[in-house]
Amino acid sequence: MHIYTRRSGAASSGASRLPPRPSEATFPPMPTIDSIIPRFKAADRTTRLETLLDYSRKLPPLPQRLELEKVREEHRVHECQTPVFLWVEVEDGQVHIHADVPRESPTVRGFVSLLARSLDGAPPEDVAKVPDDLLDQLGLSETLGMTRTQGLTAILHRIKRAVAAV
Repeated sequence: MHIYTRRSGAASSGASRLPPRPSEATFPPMPTIDSIIPRFKAADRTTRLETLLDYSRKLPPLPQRLELEKVREEHRVHECQTPVFLWVEVEDGQVHIHADVPRESPTVRGFVSLLARSLDGAPPEDVAKVPDDLLDQLGLSETLGMTRTQGLTAILHRIKRAVAAV
C-alpha cells in the first residue's frame, strides 16, 4: 500500500509529491468526532441509519488527480466487501482524507464521509485519538452486523496507520 503524505510542502520519504489540493467542492464544516459520538448514542437505530444516509450524500468527490489511481487498486481497502478506495494526506500538519465509495453502499459511504469530513484539517494527534471502537461508541456495531463492522473498522485503522506513519 502506498500512502501519500506531505509535510510543509515537501514530499516525505517514499511518497510522491502531490500537486496542490484543488478546491473542487466546498462543504460546510463538520462537527468533531467527540461531538458526533453523543449525538449518535442519543439517537435511535433508525435515526442513526438515516444520519449515515445523509452523510453518504455529502462525501466530497474524489479529486481528479486521484481518479486514475483507482485502476491500480493500490488504495483499495480489501478488508471491506464494498470497493472502498482511500487516500490519506498530511499537509502542513493537517490531515486530508479522500475516498471513493459506490453510492449503492450508503452505510459504508456515510461512515467514510463522516470520517473524511470530520477529520479534514485535523492535526495528526487528533486522528490518533479517534477511538478504535468508534462504531461501538456510535451505536452502529449491532445495527450494521459483524461483516460490515469489520470492514468499517479496517477503514478507520487504515486512516490512523497512515497518519501515524507520517
